[in-house]
Amino acid sequence: MRPYLDFLSALSENNQKDWMDANKKWYLDTKATLVADTEVLLKTMVDLEPSMASFKAKDCLFRQNRDVRFSANKNPYKTNFGVYFSPGGKKSPGPGYYLQIQPGNSFLAGGIWMPEADTLKKIRKEIDFSGAQLQQIEQSASFKKLFSGIEGEKLKTSPRDYEASNPYIEYLKLKSFTVSHHISDQAIQTGAFIKFALDGFNAMKPFIDFLSQALEEVEDGAGLL
Repeated sequence: MRPYLDFLSALSENNQKDWMDANKKWYLDTKATLVADTEVLLKTMVDLEPSMASFKAKDCLFRQNRDVRFSANKNPYKTNFGVYFSPGGKKSPGPGYYLQIQPGNSFLAGGIWMPEADTLKKIRKEIDFSGAQLQQIEQSASFKKLFSGIEGEKLKTSPRDYEASNPYIEYLKLKSFTVSHHISDQAIQTGAFIKFALDGFNAMKPFIDFLSQALEEVEDGAGLL
């Protein structure tokens, strides 16, 4: 049985430095399990994203400490574990694959959340040119088996430079481009989440490739005009 949910539940009820200091061994033992599971995931993720071949687990794990400088919530620690696989690294503006572990709120996800204006512009340009490809990805059987659709906050009206009659206007209105699927607590505890996450990452791979293509092609052709 994985120790994640028991530790995170206790942390959620005792989110303070004194408690963490007193339970440092519990945290380190739990983190060691997370590192080992991340290494297992990473070995297969390299087949999807060969550029990640040199990555280690630490390159994919988010810090447990929260940045509370500009937050009204002064709790010092996150009450979830986050694992992020992106060819560009954790701080990359490009797309990636995400796994969250949290009691009652574990999920896998992927895509780009709230990209900067320049990145968003590139994605919309790619959708305008190749929206049929994105539509095909969203309607594929492997995608629909796990994901309800491409998610994200939307503009209420058409974005600038695009007509409401554009056949892909609903994609163009998006301000984030993500997919997600819930993972049960039981799957986390038994370790079954590892295979589930890998199956999910494989299913979202064409979607991730589309977003990557949007960024790469615009950059490659930027000097041709």
